[in-house]
Amino acid sequence: MIELTKTDTHWIATINRPDKANSLTRDMLAELADIAEAAEVAQVPALILTGTGKVFSAGADLDQARAGLATDDVWERLSGAVAAFSGLSICAMNGTLAGGACGMALACDMRLSVPGAKVFYPVMKLGFLPQPSDPVRMRALIGPARTKMILMGGAKITTDEAYAFGLIDRIVPADELLEQAIALTESVAGAKPELRAAIKGMCA
Repeated sequence: MIELTKTDTHWIATINRPDKANSLTRDMLAELADIAEAAEVAQVPALILTGTGKVFSAGADLDQARAGLATDDVWERLSGAVAAFSGLSICAMNGTLAGGACGMALACDMRLSVPGAKVFYPVMKLGFLPQPSDPVRMRALIGPARTKMILMGGAKITTDEAYAFGLIDRIVPADELLEQAIALTESVAGAKPELRAAIKGMCA
């Protein structure tokens, strides 16, 4: 349910479970973490995360969430692997981003989104804590009050609001999403790995 496309300049990891709103099982999360870690070892210039259908990801698979996935360390492993990737990481949101799936998107260097997508993270309503790194990364992007609006107020943020907040960096037509994401990887493709890592570190 995770499809990986490899080129010399970028890898694209696609969540492909549209019949379940791309909800994530533990195996899917582990596979995504494996991909991010392998991309770092291989010194791939860029990693793009995206999905199929009209939802990027609804978060945890509900059956597995009730069985303990909601508090599993695999979420932190995935977001940590994405954050540690020294190339350029892009979340190409083909639709709504929800729940624990926010972690991998927040860990990316930038987020592109199609119009009409929403962002929400209803952990308080569901009775769980967010993964530890998620509020930290969200706060760094949009500030503490707006982070509380999402995590405590349960707000569903529209694409336009997310762009105004700085949670999304560019809104693009659906038929141009991957094209624009790939275009952003072109300059890093020919750069030396140490240069990519150095500039990324300077921007942190």
